Amino acid sequence: MPIRGIHPGQGDPIEIAVQGGRIQSIMPATGPVDVFVSPGWIDLQVNGFAGVDYNDPNSLPDEIARSIEVQRSTGVTRLYPTVITGSHDDMANSLRNLARARRQLANGRSMLGFHVEGPWISPLDGPRGAHPKTHVRAPSIEEFRRLQAAADGGIRLLTLSPEYDEAPEVIEHVVSEGVVVSIGHTAATASQIEAAVAAGATMSTHLGNGAHSNVPRHDNYIVHQLVDDRLYAGLIVDGIHLPPTFARLALRAKGQKLSILVTDAVAPAHCEPGIYKLGEQEVELSPDYRVQLRSSGRLAGSALSMDRSIENTMRFDGYSAYAATQLATSNPAAAMGLRDRSGYLNLDQVADFTLFRINDEGGVTVEETVVSEC
Repeated sequence: MPIRGIHPGQGDPIEIAVQGGRIQSIMPATGPVDVFVSPGWIDLQVNGFAGVDYNDPNSLPDEIARSIEVQRSTGVTRLYPTVITGSHDDMANSLRNLARARRQLANGRSMLGFHVEGPWISPLDGPRGAHPKTHVRAPSIEEFRRLQAAADGGIRLLTLSPEYDEAPEVIEHVVSEGVVVSIGHTAATASQIEAAVAAGATMSTHLGNGAHSNVPRHDNYIVHQLVDDRLYAGLIVDGIHLPPTFARLALRAKGQKLSILVTDAVAPAHCEPGIYKLGEQEVELSPDYRVQLRSSGRLAGSALSMDRSIENTMRFDGYSAYAATQLATSNPAAAMGLRDRSGYLNLDQVADFTLFRINDEGGVTVEETVVSEC
């Protein structure tokens, strides 16, 4: 059955024919069409959702499958489950569990790969964020190999801090293996950031977060990443991690092509307020949708969903639906080197679609997601 919707950029009703999991043709649609259609939304950073913690090696396959279905209801057709800093065994077991689910579940193909965020991050309070200090350590090619083996080769995105002497060599190796390296949870100097980019780093993880509360006003690791046009930037546009003023600044500094919306969602996302787990740590979801470590009150991921992220991007900086959805479709695909997903409703593109409405107040409602077998 063809996909019918309004192209957010052109404003015209279109009918998309699909064959073999790819877009075969795009023609003007006849008859009433009252929803927008975009490529399927992609989340590069999601630690858990709908009560399921991807950092728990004992998360049941059926529960992982359910969490994917709930994310589809928010417009996300593909995701990169994210495993954060922990002991080597815990991280390896979590990746092994996710890899098994990816192979076995009917909707496992929605997991394009895995994002490993840590343990090679700054040990300092502030930049370390909610990651447990006891497990922070220096980068290691050997440890990467072991984690990649546990993940069945599925690690596709790695966040690290370039403040370690070992970082450039590790980045070069990881990139040579086809993995995207992102700078994050860092207190790195300008020269360390430059060395990381020269070694192959191409992204910044949730830029503006995982940072000290106060930094030098001009010479700091946030500014150095903001102005570097070689780096994509993941942004948590929830109004909590980034206030609207900084979100506008970051979106304007990185521009339409280099900004990427991520949720950084954790298990409490799409749940009622209460106590949940993030790996070995307890987190609490408050009624105002803040997720914090119970032990320290630090932010610990988000309760954000991608539909709300796109809605906030339109509200905070006047983005159109077309521009905002690019930040969740073609941009993350381009950053990850997914050539058959990096366009915006082009012929032969993978036929993943998100159909959605926008009400008079700018609210986004997802009507349907379509996931191809590619």
